[in-house]
Amino acid sequence: MAGTVVADIRTLLRSPAFLAGLAIRLAIMLALTPYAISNWFVPFLSSSVEHLALDPWRTFLEAGGTALAFPYGYGMWLAFLPLAFVCHLVGVDLHWGYSLTLLVCDVALLLVLKSLLNTSFRFLTPLYWLSPIVLYATYWLGLNDLIPILLLCLALLQFRRLRVGQAGVLCAAAVSAKLSMVLAIPLIVIYIWHNRSLHKFLASFARGFAAVLVVLGVPFLLSPYAMRMLSGNPEMQKVYDFSMSIGAGQTIYLLPVAYLLATFAAWRMRRISFELFLALIGIVFLLVFLLTPASPGWLLWVLPFLIYYQIRNGAVAIGLVALLTLLYIALNFLGAPGPLHPLGGERALAFAGFVARTIGERGVSLLHTGQLGLGIILIMTMYRYSVQTNDYFRISRRPIVVGIAGDSGAGKDTLVDSLKGLFGNHSVVTISGDDYHLWDRHKPMWQVMTHLNPRANDIAQFAEDLVLLKGDKIIQARHYDHGSGRKSKPARVKSNDFIIASGLHTLYTPMLRECYDLSIYLDIDEGLRRHFKLERDVGQRGHSSEKVLATLDQRESDSRRFIRPQSAHADLTLSLQPIHPRILEGSGAKHPLRLKLRVRARQTGHEEALLRVLIGVCGLHVDMQMEGDGTRVDITIEGETSSDDIAMAARYLMPQIEDLLDIAPKWDDGIKGLMQLVVLSHLNQALRKRLL
Repeated sequence: MAGTVVADIRTLLRSPAFLAGLAIRLAIMLALTPYAISNWFVPFLSSSVEHLALDPWRTFLEAGGTALAFPYGYGMWLAFLPLAFVCHLVGVDLHWGYSLTLLVCDVALLLVLKSLLNTSFRFLTPLYWLSPIVLYATYWLGLNDLIPILLLCLALLQFRRLRVGQAGVLCAAAVSAKLSMVLAIPLIVIYIWHNRSLHKFLASFARGFAAVLVVLGVPFLLSPYAMRMLSGNPEMQKVYDFSMSIGAGQTIYLLPVAYLLATFAAWRMRRISFELFLALIGIVFLLVFLLTPASPGWLLWVLPFLIYYQIRNGAVAIGLVALLTLLYIALNFLGAPGPLHPLGGERALAFAGFVARTIGERGVSLLHTGQLGLGIILIMTMYRYSVQTNDYFRISRRPIVVGIAGDSGAGKDTLVDSLKGLFGNHSVVTISGDDYHLWDRHKPMWQVMTHLNPRANDIAQFAEDLVLLKGDKIIQARHYDHGSGRKSKPARVKSNDFIIASGLHTLYTPMLRECYDLSIYLDIDEGLRRHFKLERDVGQRGHSSEKVLATLDQRESDSRRFIRPQSAHADLTLSLQPIHPRILEGSGAKHPLRLKLRVRARQTGHEEALLRVLIGVCGLHVDMQMEGDGTRVDITIEGETSSDDIAMAARYLMPQIEDLLDIAPKWDDGIKGLMQLVVLSHLNQALRKRLL
């Protein structure tokens, strides 16, 4: 990581655009000392370094300092303290300690955005480093909003890297630096909560956040002097400026309403990708900026997310953001009081007054209206491009349903477990046809009817429960215990991101077949099926081999009549076969089975890509043929491969599906891994239909 930072800095130092931006910053720092720095921030820091104390707000106010000077927490104070001490020790004006701290944070944010937004300096240099609002707010006015947004972006980067405890620490530090950063915390909690794979990190995030909040936040809140500065900060009152009177002295404040609506909209989303998460934070910050008489520093909060929007959406987005930025700066020059202008004095006020009189009060109001309109357009386009066109969001708005049918012993449970390893147990709910047998094993009805007969199963209830789960409803289901042959008491089963239905009759009725995004039939070689069923029922379920073989013979006619015809309705048929029929005779612990996988499916157009990764990445022998009129394809796969090769093949074949998988998906070796890859590739194609 350190090597990457060094390489990035070397790249920047060779960039003419970066060097030009650096020169502009240094020129402003040399030429100007903004009012906020000279009258508020530097006096406070000077008091801190001369009389170091755990409560610097008390020391400053008791010495006669203004309550406007430093309405920030320990996070902000600690950020400025190191260089302020250095300047104090060497006898340099503390203005340089303050300004150089901002410059360091400015460069740091540029580096962080490269990793966070997964982009290059080619885009970031013009959109961030040369952004007028960064130069104006940070260097012309001396505002320090870069520091909390840097801490927040660092926290988001740690989220992307799954260092959630560190993200919690940085989030709390951002809130300590500037209380407004608390606006992002509900969205962060929603993001964690709606991604079940992140649930295990929630406690880690909470511990990191709480620890820093206790260390930095509690002492600040317990200091009446710090609270005096915070409550006296004019920016705290801006929340209430945009309001609507409803008569009888009653007022509705619109910013809290808009924030609650935006947060609720995020909560209603089923599952949120990281890219969508960034867009939502940007939308919320932009709402706050638009619905308040915002300080120029507030636009810096939105800037990282606006840059992400611009990178993804090109020239129109860049034009909209540039227009909003320039319009805001112009209005700020016209409307800000004199002390905010670094040039100060009567000349700056006279010039601002002359321009305001020239365009008139209505002209200024029209410019404000234009700024609000541009902001609303940006919010709408950010929502449209980042939310409505987000493939992951559109795919995951309702549960993804997979149906697996096949004869007893065909490997349905094995395939279900393999898929749960990819999606994560936390994201999968399973519904088994065995749980819908009408009678316990000890009932006399089984003397005249087998489990394979549809009339021995409550298929209607199975279909109804599947429909309810697909509709995000809760069902009451009973579990069939193969050991005791009895059913459990009814238990609540909640829907989930993935629903996997498996059983003997999963594709038996049209209603069931219409429920699935992908339907699979396991058509295992009969000799191999008998081999596996003996292993399972004798070794795991305690039945005798004679009883298992007798049951197989007894069920053969029902299998031929009710089970095997379901393969005609499957989107994907997987057939596990021995390399040679006689190989079953000598198989055992010392001579493991060598198998091949036969895949029959409706042609989707991605078969050639699948073929390439199976041969080129996994090193397998693959034969592909078209069946019938060319609408179905038959692929036979032979050879040995590892889970690592299969995972690599999946990344090449469908990189966009990683958002749907668990944080660390469990890929299997060999044939089971190949079945995972084939199922996932066909599911990926099936889910594309949701985007049409």
